[in-house]
Amino acid sequence: ILYPKYPEVRFSGFLKGCQMPPSGLMVTRESNRTLFLGISVRGIVLGYVSGSKSELSKEFDELTNLLSEGVFKIIELGISINSKELLLNELRRIHEKQWIQSKRLDRNHNILPCLSPNCGGYTLEAELDITPNGYSEPDFHGWEVKQFGVKKFTHLNSAVITLMTPEPTGGLYTQEGVKVFIEKYGYSDKRGRADRMNFGGIHKHQIRHATTNLTLTLQGFDKEKSLIRNSNGIIALIDHNENIAASWDFPSLLLHWNRKHNKACYVPSLSSKDPFQKYSYGDKVIICESTDFQLFLNAIAYNFIYYDPGIKIEDVSTNPKIKRRSQFRIISKNISKLYGTSELIGIN
Repeated sequence: ILYPKYPEVRFSGFLKGCQMPPSGLMVTRESNRTLFLGISVRGIVLGYVSGSKSELSKEFDELTNLLSEGVFKIIELGISINSKELLLNELRRIHEKQWIQSKRLDRNHNILPCLSPNCGGYTLEAELDITPNGYSEPDFHGWEVKQFGVKKFTHLNSAVITLMTPEPTGGLYTQEGVKVFIEKYGYSDKRGRADRMNFGGIHKHQIRHATTNLTLTLQGFDKEKSLIRNSNGIIALIDHNENIAASWDFPSLLLHWNRKHNKACYVPSLSSKDPFQKYSYGDKVIICESTDFQLFLNAIAYNFIYYDPGIKIEDVSTNPKIKRRSQFRIISKNISKLYGTSELIGIN
């Protein structure tokens, strides 16, 4: 349960139905209690709480070099795998293959050709046997794997990374539809392509965009203290009359970000079309851990993250065809601002 006015999240109702509840430990509010959580092979979450003076708590306190995930310390069992090591080994194998022909997987793991300009991510996912899905879950054994294109593997700080592509959850965009949204805030194609309207361009916090005349704002977030003040807050695009053109609510973004990005790996790639479309992946990757949604919002507030959509309507006057793509992006040198720890690791 999120309490925006206090720096805490509460775990509530977990004793309901418990046949032997640790009531004594809960009523006394004893400090330094330890809560153990585990997952059975059937997916059931099991819990056990021990007092600070118990042998179990003392034994736990003596453990060192434990991995962390959010506020949790991870006790790896003998049957568990080191997911970080497994990922780095796979990325080393992919790097050593050098050039890989562009491809993608379908839902049944069949390899298909990929000919669009953004196939670097699909090709990497295919090598890792990651199939497309609609779930907000990490890609590879608990790790979110993101590819980003570079011109040289020695130049890793100036690349654009697309963090996520969530559709708006409010505003005119959802209330009246994408077509009405583009007709009101979009513009005719700047390359002169007939019967086409676009909505694009980099939108940064509190800076009105010269073409769309919309401003990206944060509502419910305290920039000075880097705190969420309203759990129903939004990221919003507003016009000069303070009308909300499109918005993204905090709860849905928080769930997606914390769930999918707590452990992330950013992989640089080179691309070539000679003699066919292909990709090569670098011998250094950026490993990031321990994120927080407030770090994400703070990065928007200070213009490290920006909104860079690619939304369009073709055949506007006849049979309108709409393409939706809302993108939140960051320059690679700033990726560390979103995590508790971030390091560049050589895998060769």
